[in-house]
Amino acid sequence: VLFLGCELSARTKSYTFQVDEDDDSDHILALSVVCLTDGAKDECNVVEVVGRNHENQEIAVPVANLKLSCQPLLSLDNFKLQPPVTFRLAAGSGPVHLTGWHQIMHRDDTSFEEDDDLSEEEEEEEELAPIMPAKK
Repeated sequence: VLFLGCELSARTKSYTFQVDEDDDSDHILALSVVCLTDGAKDECNVVEVVGRNHENQEIAVPVANLKLSCQPLLSLDNFKLQPPVTFRLAAGSGPVHLTGWHQIMHRDDTSFEEDDDLSEEEEEEEELAPIMPAKK
């Protein structure tokens, strides 16, 4: 897992995240927080995610509308995207900071499959013990 961060402003209106086309791994980009940073004006700052739909047509979806006086920060709860994806400041002058994480899953990595094959005994061990009252 790698952490991602970029800043959009009047000078840098967009940022594109892409992976090498020859890479046969699966990539997930999860957007966590979008926030206004030092120097932002009290204006609407609209951040869009630009990607491609199933017909390979470009689509832009607004994901945040930030204003210093009423909503300077937005948590996107790890909004998952598949690269390539572009973040664009559609309105406002920012600066707007975006943070998230990039997970790479190699196709030969079977660790996620092994978790599904737990024996019944192991599953029982994983159950949480009941909550007991505190001792005085």
